[in-house]
Amino acid sequence: MEDQATEVEYVEVQTAAGRVRGCWRPTTGGTGNARSAAFLGIPFAEAPVGDLRFAAPVPKAPWSGVRDALEFGPTAQRGDPGVTLIPEPSVPGQSTLNVNVFTPDPAATGLPVLVWIHGGGYFAGSPASLWYDGRNFNRDGVVTVTISYRLGFDGFGWIEDAPSNRGVRDWLLALEWVQQNVAAFGGDPSRVTIAGQSAGGGAVMTLLGMPAAQHLFQGVYAISSALADVSAARSEAFGRALAETGGVPPTRAGFSSLSEQRVLELQKNATALDAGNMAAVIDEGLPLGPAVDGELILRPTPESLRGGVGADKPLVLGATDDEFTMALAGADKKLRWVPRGMLLGRLGLPRAARRAYLAANVEVVAKGKARLAGRLLTDRMFRRAVVQIAGDRACAPTWVYRFSWPSGHFGFAEHCLDVPFFFDCLDGPAMQALAGPNPPQALADRVHAAAVAFVTDGDPGWPRYGDGRIVRVYDTEIRDVPDAYASARALL
Repeated sequence: MEDQATEVEYVEVQTAAGRVRGCWRPTTGGTGNARSAAFLGIPFAEAPVGDLRFAAPVPKAPWSGVRDALEFGPTAQRGDPGVTLIPEPSVPGQSTLNVNVFTPDPAATGLPVLVWIHGGGYFAGSPASLWYDGRNFNRDGVVTVTISYRLGFDGFGWIEDAPSNRGVRDWLLALEWVQQNVAAFGGDPSRVTIAGQSAGGGAVMTLLGMPAAQHLFQGVYAISSALADVSAARSEAFGRALAETGGVPPTRAGFSSLSEQRVLELQKNATALDAGNMAAVIDEGLPLGPAVDGELILRPTPESLRGGVGADKPLVLGATDDEFTMALAGADKKLRWVPRGMLLGRLGLPRAARRAYLAANVEVVAKGKARLAGRLLTDRMFRRAVVQIAGDRACAPTWVYRFSWPSGHFGFAEHCLDVPFFFDCLDGPAMQALAGPNPPQALADRVHAAAVAFVTDGDPGWPRYGDGRIVRVYDTEIRDVPDAYASARALL
């Protein structure tokens, strides 16, 4: 261990708030001897505790000397998250608003920049995942930044006298930090692409539809976007109900009198899924997430995009074929005696739309009711939005993909499966549980290369969706297919 410690090669960068020390590491794959410098846990805001707990984020005050940036900073996610599809560890501590920067060369100038926002349903997730390491984007000449933000009620809950959308304000301040500091790491602040998956995909779509965010990025790559767009009324009702259950007034003082652990307990109980609220969650999403507050988020994101907000920015979006089918794995025996019409009705498919939907999904129907129910959940929560948003963007530069490669573990393309292909990290931890043994590196090469091309040149390398509804299908065979989301379009 002592020999290894002496071999660490450090590197320093001067940021606007102070000097930081990172370290060099090797990249994987590719050609040559590329390497990556990692700067971890750099605070972009003061710790959101005490008087700042339910406040808008405050930029980090300058520090003197050199600050070590060698370990991930504290995360807003608390405690052991249990078994998750993506390994996203929790890191204890108060200074949860931080960024991780990965660069191929701090002395470079003008490199394209990728900013990643993690998922987790707006209540969980962590930027400290090894799957989000930007080393192989660095190998291909892209500076990569991963950001943290407040989660759950602390980040998104309505409070009578507190700023709305505190988690969204965290995204904005982190992106402002990138604008001010990324040149010191070799990046070009005029070449920033924001990307994310699941709630992170919803985050970047929210930002794309937000007029106040337009100066902070030039492109968007949205993976399995989970838009929230919580109505103002629903957000307020949830906040008032949580305060009542906690026995406090719905104010900053009231919620501040509750411990962090108590708020997390109240939040967990209030958002627990059961048969009674499943349909509402499918229709409306979870009650904690970006809210249409009339200040930052002026209207629901699809409405903003239809109105032309963000139309000057290139967008790549798509989803896996069976995002949530795994939730019903093994349920065929239980569903055997449930009439198909009743099952589809419970999942929110109107009677008038059933014949068309079943006809458009013949292959899935043949695989049983569990697979059919999983595909319908996927279409209603993810794939339908891909078709709708791509169509609403009209002539705006938009590319659509569909990730169809079946996991060697589940036998279908489930939620999160495409993330390690995007980052080209198939050698990462906990891969077999999601992808099975020996996931295809050749597919990762193509998915990752398209992402690099988009971040670098604003074009992933296949025809735009507006040119005949062409969709790039990532499967054992990669092909460009007209109207490859026709089965989901049956829901529109």
